[in-house]
Amino acid sequence: MSGVPESIVSAAWLRGRLAARDSRLVVVDVRSDLNDPDWGGARYLEGHLPGAVFADTDRDLSAPKTGTNGRHPLPTVERMAEVFGRLGIGPDSVVVAYDHASGLFAARLWWMLRHLGHAEAAVLDGGMDAWEVAGGSLVPGEETRAPRRFVPRPEAAMAIGLAEVEAGLASRAHVLVDAREPVRWRGEHEPIDPVAGRIPGARNHLWKESLGPDGRFRSPEDLRARLGGLTADRAGRRVVCYCGSGLSAAHNALALELASIEDVAVYSGSWSEWCADPRRPVERGTP
Repeated sequence: MSGVPESIVSAAWLRGRLAARDSRLVVVDVRSDLNDPDWGGARYLEGHLPGAVFADTDRDLSAPKTGTNGRHPLPTVERMAEVFGRLGIGPDSVVVAYDHASGLFAARLWWMLRHLGHAEAAVLDGGMDAWEVAGGSLVPGEETRAPRRFVPRPEAAMAIGLAEVEAGLASRAHVLVDAREPVRWRGEHEPIDPVAGRIPGARNHLWKESLGPDGRFRSPEDLRARLGGLTADRAGRRVVCYCGSGLSAAHNALALELASIEDVAVYSGSWSEWCADPRRPVERGTP
């Protein structure tokens, strides 16, 4: 069987692959609650998609926090490869990640896999809601897969670090896109991080705006209309997505790919890392 048709797949497509007992398919439950680190694992045990394994956003998809490296630091390449191998992801695996939040958490796993060179990765469009609407069943308890050897082939252009973001400010080397709510982007309200505002020059595209009323991604044409104008001056510049902690930034990166907008990277440290040092510049208000 062939791999994923694109970076999002429908519930109908996934049901078909599960019914066909595709041995290459690895389904990963990435449900999470930012306010309760144990919520996702508990919901997984209550009921998950057949055959799905669980990846914890904080423990599996993030590195330890130091207080200055953001709220969801990107793990080392070695750590990511170890986690993926433990989940049963090998070089020939076709991975579909899902959550309960229209891809907010699943996109993190999708982006990490793509960053390490694994092209056969997708997000279940609409997540749990779409699965249940399509008549999909749920299975309780824990499931595991035989460990595989995951060989990372990092795509360096898909990730960008703090130093590179700082260096690019003066030269305007990047088109910065902030995925947070507009009031946080403008610096009018900051409920999570100690400093309100944005990285200077950043534009705003709230990640939820990439979704339709049904919680599924808008059409590629619609996404191009919304994101193409925002990044119209990107020629010769890399589009850099960030948010509060590196989660919804990956969701924007996925939307940009669906819109066929290329040369996109994620700054995983995001605002929570940027604002940890008072010497870094902050911009507020409406440009």
